[in-house]
Parts: sequence; C-alpha cells; structure tokens
Amino acid sequence: MKIEEVKSLLEEDKSKVTDLTSLNDLRVKYLGKKGIITELNSEIKNIPVEEKKEFGQKVNELKSIFNDFYEEKKNYFEEEILNKKLFDEAIDISLPATKIVCGAPNILEKLIEEVEEVFMSMGYDVVDGPEIEEDKYNFELLNIPKGHPARDAQDTFYLEGEEILLRSQTSPMQVRIMLEGNGVTPIRMICPGKTYRRDDDDATHSHQFMQIEGLLVDKDISLSDLKGTIDVIVKKLFGDYIVTRFRPSYYQFTEPSVEVDISCFNCHGKGCNICKKTGWITVAGAGIVHPNVLKMSGYDPKKWSGFAFGFGAERLAMLKYNINDCRVFYNTDLRESRTFDRKED
Repeated sequence: MKIEEVKSLLEEDKSKVTDLTSLNDLRVKYLGKKGIITELNSEIKNIPVEEKKEFGQKVNELKSIFNDFYEEKKNYFEEEILNKKLFDEAIDISLPATKIVCGAPNILEKLIEEVEEVFMSMGYDVVDGPEIEEDKYNFELLNIPKGHPARDAQDTFYLEGEEILLRSQTSPMQVRIMLEGNGVTPIRMICPGKTYRRDDDDATHSHQFMQIEGLLVDKDISLSDLKGTIDVIVKKLFGDYIVTRFRPSYYQFTEPSVEVDISCFNCHGKGCNICKKTGWITVAGAGIVHPNVLKMSGYDPKKWSGFAFGFGAERLAMLKYNINDCRVFYNTDLRESRTFDRKED
C-alpha cells in the first residue's frame, strides 16, 4: 500500500474513533507489530538508495500525524471519563449525614480510672504487678500459712506444684511494696488488676475478675483513718449522701478486720431488692494490717501501723450501673455497651 493511500485510509478511520477502545484498536491497526505504518517502515530496506530518504521522511510524517491524533484523542476521552465519574459520584452535602454507631469506654476500665483519680488526689501511687505469682507473696507473707482453706485447689489456680500460681488477689503487691520500703518508708498505694479463682458458679461470679486493693502504712494509723478513706471513695462513686458503716469480720492478714457497708443508694435505707430489704450494701473488705504481715515485710509493728482494703471492681460496677450479669463487661455488642456511656448524675 502506498503512503498516500495509507494517509487517506487513516483520515477515514480517524472519523470512526468514538472512545478509548476504538482508539486503541486503531493504534494496533497502524502501529502494532503487523500494523500498516509498521509494515511501511519495514519496507525501507527494499527501497532504492536514492529514494530511501524521501520515503523514510514520509513514513515518519505519517507516524507523527497518527501519534498527534492518538495523544489528543486519548487525553480527550480520559478527561471525559473523569468528568462523568465526578458527576456520577458527586456528594450532596445537603443530605443528612450517615449516623455512625459509636461504642463506649469499657465500663470496668472507666470505673477503675475513676477510683484511681480519687486515690491519686489523696497522694496514693497506682502500682501494677505480675499475674503469675509465687506462693510466698500470695499467701505466706500475708499471714496465710500452709493448710489454710484459702489454699484449697478448688479456689486457686496452681501452675507448678504449690509454689507458682495465678494470683488469687492483688494483695501480693502490697507485700512487694512493703519489702521495697525496707521498713522505713511510709506507703500509700492501690493496685487494680486481674485476679483468678475457681469461682464461676453463676452470672454474678467469674473465674477471672478485677480487684482494687489498697494499702497505707505510716505512724499512728487507726480504723478512723480507714473509714475516712473509704468514705471519700464511696461518696465519689455513689453520691455525697452515702453513709459508710463497718461490721466486724475476719481476714487472715488484718486485725481487726471489717466488712464495709454503704447505705443503699437506690432506696436510701427504706429497703429494696438491691440491698435485700436491709438498707445496706456490702462493697469491700478491709482492716488494720496484721502485725505479723508488717513484721514479715520488714516493718516494726511497734512503730508502724496501717490499713488495707479491697474492692471488687465488677461488684462496684454492677451496683453503680444496675447490672445483674458480669458477662456484660466483656461483651462487644454496641447495643449493650453504649448504654454505659452516659453522664453521671
């Protein structure tokens, strides 16, 4: 095919291009491996020497014509496609926004952080410790000797014989901090954390639960100091009208020991299902640190005294938010968890 014929055919084919697909087909037809212009270019070797220069110039001119047309049309079609896409996908900002369902802070973490803030404002340190604990810290140095019922395998998860276990309370950190104090440093600390016991008989108990235990060791500490401290925290959690009372109890590591009750925040002492018609709710165990515990931790009980207390974080949260199933704390269903993201009364 002669160059002039190719030029006429190209002009005819250019008018048939309507989109990127037909444009690419045209490129293959003229510049593909077996394209018309490609074949013209390969014929140069057969052209007489005196005509090669002129023939080559005409082939290059034809190629330039095609390339200019191709680039122009390609840019045109791509811009057309982009404009159509922008139009089709335009966002009407006057439409109502899509409501995104949000969760809420984990209710246990929220409550623990609230308790931590109160105690830090009173000069307490927040400490953490190992969940895999040694027997001597979990029991022995807390005045719980071998053979005590609390050591029963039905209550405690033992890992290696009877020496390594999952801590059944956060009290071991109280011992560790006292040992670090070398018998000369006053102590104010709380230790929130996970504890483990074989106790999952119903929906109000779990084999893993959160405790918030605290310790204060100083000179001339009495039960009145303990009651004042407990009073501050329960008023913060449940309201300024809450009344605190102590009842005698027994714990191996405190003497005297007490159960901490608060006046019912629901019925204000009149009697309801939450307080079991008594007007009072038990929220913690506490007491004056046993002299043996002080002595084993390096503190002279004739010079030093202190108090310890322990709250169950789940119990506080269940009371505060009227929850009757502790499994709620570990659910991820937003329909449940978002109900706790509310302003306090």
